[in-house]
Amino acid sequence: MVSTSLPSHESPVADGSANNVANSATPAFSPLYQQIKGLILNSLRIGEWKPGEAIPSEMDLAGRFKVSQGTVRKAIDELAADNLVVRRQGKGTFVATHAERQVQYRFLKLMPDSGDLNLKGPAQRHIVDCKRLRAPSDVARALALRPGDAVLQVKRVLSFADQPTILEDLWLPGAPFKGLTADRLRGYEGPMYAFFETEFGVRMVRAEEKIRAISADHVHSQLLKVEPLTPLLSVERIAFTYHDIPMELRRGLYVTDTHYYRNELN
Repeated sequence: MVSTSLPSHESPVADGSANNVANSATPAFSPLYQQIKGLILNSLRIGEWKPGEAIPSEMDLAGRFKVSQGTVRKAIDELAADNLVVRRQGKGTFVATHAERQVQYRFLKLMPDSGDLNLKGPAQRHIVDCKRLRAPSDVARALALRPGDAVLQVKRVLSFADQPTILEDLWLPGAPFKGLTADRLRGYEGPMYAFFETEFGVRMVRAEEKIRAISADHVHSQLLKVEPLTPLLSVERIAFTYHDIPMELRRGLYVTDTHYYRNELN
């Protein structure tokens, strides 16, 4: 049972693995819809429904978990607010995917001064390097790994209108991204997070960022084609998959002479 304090007519029932996850991760005092949200979230995490696929209807999920349809609706409302699922009028609810145009650049906050969103993406991408190595201590800490665990480091430059604008240094845990190479990255034309979804089954669902100003050093100036000591915006992002598991450390340096960083605060 999920909780002994639940009313008898609203006890969620699912397969054993999902219940075990809910029992171990969900405190007994959490609202019922939150427990249902956790069960649905676990199904997303284990890949029961792939990105872009429809999930069962609210009625079917209510029957599966033996709760009211309203409880399921409230759980799905929260998942939709978190951009984990997408409601489509008359069609149902679908697992969100970074391949969809309206969300594929959700984590890219750099906007052109002109206001023309077409200049935001797609960017021209140049993969500088992709190599497998042992995790430095700071990278291991950010990705919840042990120092020395296998990681992948990807360095790339993003250009807009043929102007180098972002220099990125990406660190990925080695095990989930086994087989990732520079050639595979160069051969994929869509957004990188969509590539992670389709090729490795890893979906980034949220991110945390730290932002500061720095000056370009010699390497930065060469790759971004700016003068040494040019002011750059440094953005360090940790991206998480389901259940807040860190899956990427991304350190980006942004040229902001024709772009600005835009965020919405609610």
